[in-house]
Amino acid sequence: MIQLILARHAKSDWADEGLDDHERPLNDRGRRDAPAMARMVVRKGVRPETVLSSTAVRAKETAQFFAKAFDAEVTELAELYLADPAQILASARAAGVDELMVVAHDPGMSALVSRLADRDERMVTCAVAIFTWHDGTWDDVDATPPDEFELLTP
Repeated sequence: MIQLILARHAKSDWADEGLDDHERPLNDRGRRDAPAMARMVVRKGVRPETVLSSTAVRAKETAQFFAKAFDAEVTELAELYLADPAQILASARAAGVDELMVVAHDPGMSALVSRLADRDERMVTCAVAIFTWHDGTWDDVDATPPDEFELLTP
Protein backbone atom coordinates (compact mmCIF):
# COMPACT_ATOMS: atom_id res chain seq x y z
CA MET A 1 0.00 0.00 0.00
CA ILE A 2 1.16 3.50 -0.80
CA GLN A 3 -0.32 6.38 1.16
CA LEU A 4 0.73 9.88 0.17
CA ILE A 5 -0.49 12.73 2.36
CA LEU A 6 0.07 16.20 0.95
CA ALA A 7 -0.32 19.21 3.22
CA ARG A 8 0.02 22.86 2.41
CA HIS A 9 1.65 24.77 5.26
CA ALA A 10 -0.68 26.57 7.67
CA LYS A 11 -1.39 30.30 7.50
CA SER A 12 1.75 32.40 7.84
CA ASP A 13 2.44 35.77 9.40
CA TRP A 14 2.90 38.75 7.09
CA ALA A 15 3.26 41.36 9.89
CA ASP A 16 6.99 41.89 9.32
CA GLU A 17 7.18 43.10 5.71
CA GLY A 18 10.98 43.09 5.84
CA LEU A 19 11.17 39.39 6.70
CA ASP A 20 12.42 37.10 3.94
CA ASP A 21 9.67 34.81 2.57
CA HIS A 22 11.59 31.72 3.69
CA GLU A 23 11.66 32.99 7.28
CA ARG A 24 7.96 33.81 7.76
CA PRO A 25 6.50 31.93 10.77
CA LEU A 26 2.93 30.80 11.32
CA ASN A 27 0.40 33.34 12.54
CA ASP A 28 -2.16 32.68 15.29
CA ARG A 29 -4.59 31.06 12.86
CA GLY A 30 -1.84 28.80 11.52
CA ARG A 31 -0.83 27.73 15.03
CA ARG A 32 -4.50 26.93 15.71
CA ASP A 33 -5.28 25.16 12.41
CA ALA A 34 -2.21 22.91 12.19
CA PRO A 35 -2.78 20.89 15.38
CA ALA A 36 -6.53 20.72 14.66
CA MET A 37 -5.85 19.32 11.18
CA ALA A 38 -3.30 16.88 12.59
CA ARG A 39 -5.94 15.55 15.00
CA MET A 40 -8.42 15.28 12.12
CA VAL A 41 -5.97 13.21 10.07
CA VAL A 42 -5.26 10.91 13.03
CA ARG A 43 -9.03 10.41 13.57
CA LYS A 44 -9.16 9.18 9.94
CA GLY A 45 -6.73 6.42 10.95
CA VAL A 46 -3.86 7.93 8.97
CA ARG A 47 -0.42 7.88 10.60
CA PRO A 48 2.42 8.23 8.11
CA GLU A 49 5.83 6.84 8.98
CA THR A 50 7.66 9.95 7.81
CA VAL A 51 6.95 13.68 7.44
CA LEU A 52 8.93 15.56 4.80
CA SER A 53 8.96 19.34 5.03
CA SER A 54 10.17 22.33 3.13
CA THR A 55 12.88 24.23 4.99
CA ALA A 56 10.70 27.38 5.16
CA VAL A 57 9.87 28.27 8.76
CA ARG A 58 6.10 28.15 8.21
CA ALA A 59 6.32 24.67 6.66
CA LYS A 60 8.65 23.35 9.38
CA GLU A 61 6.32 24.64 12.10
CA THR A 62 3.32 23.04 10.38
CA ALA A 63 5.18 19.74 9.92
CA GLN A 64 6.09 19.63 13.63
CA PHE A 65 2.41 19.74 14.65
CA PHE A 66 1.65 16.79 12.35
CA ALA A 67 4.77 14.84 13.36
CA LYS A 68 3.86 15.17 17.03
CA ALA A 69 0.36 13.80 16.36
CA PHE A 70 1.78 10.91 14.27
CA ASP A 71 4.72 10.22 16.61
CA ALA A 72 6.97 10.60 13.56
CA GLU A 73 10.14 12.46 12.71
CA VAL A 74 10.38 15.41 10.32
CA THR A 75 12.94 15.41 7.53
CA GLU A 76 13.57 18.87 6.11
CA LEU A 77 14.35 19.12 2.41
CA ALA A 78 15.48 22.38 0.80
CA GLU A 79 14.17 21.18 -2.57
CA LEU A 80 10.59 21.29 -1.24
CA TYR A 81 10.70 25.08 -0.81
CA LEU A 82 8.40 26.40 -3.57
CA ALA A 83 8.75 23.05 -5.37
CA ASP A 84 6.85 22.13 -8.51
CA PRO A 85 4.74 18.93 -8.63
CA ALA A 86 7.52 16.83 -10.17
CA GLN A 87 9.95 17.76 -7.37
CA ILE A 88 7.38 17.12 -4.63
CA LEU A 89 6.66 13.67 -6.06
CA ALA A 90 10.37 12.90 -6.57
CA SER A 91 11.11 13.80 -2.95
CA ALA A 92 8.26 11.58 -1.74
CA ARG A 93 9.45 8.62 -3.83
CA ALA A 94 13.04 9.07 -2.67
CA ALA A 95 12.04 8.85 1.01
CA GLY A 96 11.87 5.07 0.68
CA VAL A 97 8.73 4.55 2.80
CA ASP A 98 5.21 3.56 1.82
CA GLU A 99 3.29 5.99 4.03
CA LEU A 100 4.41 9.58 4.24
CA MET A 101 3.33 13.19 4.46
CA VAL A 102 4.83 16.08 2.53
CA VAL A 103 4.40 19.64 3.84
CA ALA A 104 5.13 22.22 1.18
CA HIS A 105 3.81 25.24 -0.71
CA ASP A 106 1.49 26.42 -3.42
CA PRO A 107 1.23 26.53 -6.35
CA GLY A 108 3.04 23.18 -6.45
CA MET A 109 0.79 21.47 -3.91
CA SER A 110 -2.47 22.44 -5.63
CA ALA A 111 -1.06 21.41 -8.99
CA LEU A 112 0.06 17.99 -7.72
CA VAL A 113 -3.17 17.32 -5.84
CA SER A 114 -5.18 18.29 -8.92
CA ARG A 115 -3.06 16.02 -11.10
CA LEU A 116 -3.30 12.99 -8.81
CA ALA A 117 -7.02 13.52 -8.14
CA ASP A 118 -7.68 14.10 -11.86
CA ARG A 119 -9.76 17.18 -11.09
CA ASP A 120 -9.13 20.78 -10.19
CA GLU A 121 -8.42 21.11 -6.46
CA ARG A 122 -7.27 24.16 -4.54
CA MET A 123 -5.11 23.59 -1.49
CA VAL A 124 -5.98 26.35 0.97
CA THR A 125 -3.54 26.89 3.81
CA CYS A 126 -3.35 23.82 6.05
CA ALA A 127 -5.40 21.68 3.65
CA VAL A 128 -4.52 17.99 3.64
CA ALA A 129 -4.97 15.64 0.68
CA ILE A 130 -4.85 11.91 1.40
CA PHE A 131 -4.17 9.53 -1.49
CA THR A 132 -4.13 5.75 -1.11
CA TRP A 133 -3.16 3.03 -3.59
CA HIS A 134 -4.09 -0.24 -1.79
CA ASP A 135 -2.08 -2.69 -3.89
CA GLY A 136 0.23 -0.14 -5.42
CA THR A 137 3.87 0.75 -5.43
CA TRP A 138 5.49 4.13 -6.02
CA ASP A 139 5.44 3.28 -9.74
CA ASP A 140 1.62 3.50 -9.59
CA VAL A 141 1.61 7.01 -8.12
CA ASP A 142 0.95 9.46 -10.96
CA ALA A 143 0.44 6.52 -13.36
CA THR A 144 -2.87 5.13 -12.08
CA PRO A 145 -5.73 6.79 -10.20
CA PRO A 146 -5.66 6.33 -6.43
CA ASP A 147 -8.04 3.85 -4.84
CA GLU A 148 -9.00 6.51 -2.31
CA PHE A 149 -8.72 10.29 -2.23
CA GLU A 150 -9.90 12.72 0.42
CA LEU A 151 -9.31 16.44 0.79
CA LEU A 152 -9.56 17.88 4.30
CA THR A 153 -9.70 21.62 4.95
CA PRO A 154 -9.61 23.62 8.18
